[in-house]
Amino acid sequence: MLAPLRFIWNATRGHRLTPWRSEYLRWRIETFSGKRAETLKAKDVFGFVWSARWELLSFLVWTEHLEREARGRS
Repeated sequence: MLAPLRFIWNATRGHRLTPWRSEYLRWRIETFSGKRAETLKAKDVFGFVWSARWELLSFLVWTEHLEREARGRS
């Protein structure tokens, strides 16, 4: 369960307390939802996270699975 937390920690680098300002997260939201990254505000980011929470959780579980595979092969 540490891989999802590590992903979030790394994805918000430089913007830990204000994740909606993270260029990486804004770009990811833009590619997933089609909303323009330049126009995203805090309420848009939180609204997106809430509406896509199951897909995001699925993604985080997938990242954990990849981490486990990578460690197993090393």
